[in-house]
Amino acid sequence: MYLRLRRMRCNPRSYSLKKPPAPVATKPAPEPAVYRILGVDPGTVVLGFAVVEVHPRSRRIVELGVLKLAQFKDHSRRLETIHRRLTQVIGEHKPTIMAIEAPFFGKNPQSMLKLGRAQGVCMAAAIGQGLEVTEYAPRKIKQSVTGNGNASKEQVAAMLENEFALDSSRHMADATDALGAAMCHYYQNRTAIPGGKRFSGWEGFLAVNADRVR
Repeated sequence: MYLRLRRMRCNPRSYSLKKPPAPVATKPAPEPAVYRILGVDPGTVVLGFAVVEVHPRSRRIVELGVLKLAQFKDHSRRLETIHRRLTQVIGEHKPTIMAIEAPFFGKNPQSMLKLGRAQGVCMAAAIGQGLEVTEYAPRKIKQSVTGNGNASKEQVAAMLENEFALDSSRHMADATDALGAAMCHYYQNRTAIPGGKRFSGWEGFLAVNADRVR
């Protein structure tokens, strides 16, 4: 008996392996800001200010600028302009801390008196908006930023350029001085090393600086 073997014709089927869709590139979520610092270099001719936003792993400049006051001949007009501009900056950027450079005591009493008034107006603008105010001596700021309390302004500016990829040639020295004050506060709090005088109200300021009130 012969068995006829039928050849089974297999209909070839094509199978295509579908590639999974390419993942959609998503931008990493921005780091939540921890707080903002307002740094101020007080002056009655030029005042520098800087707002720095602090993140867990980075810092960024929100605003960096100067307030030019030489156009106002009346000293009280300059003080009023300082108060109004800083109040505007605080209201716009919502910092919680002001780090201000303490006046450098020079030989000209009249200049020191005017500079002290400017500093007081800056502090009044901050305290009036509920900010904590910390005062740092120029030497302390230089020490915190560069590691050398005798560093020059150019050395401080160079360190800040490196930190923020900043072109300091586009900004006046007063602005970078204010940025230095803000970063000094950041460094001091990051390392928990005391170095500034903190005031949460006029009572605290007057208690520590009774000799500066006449």
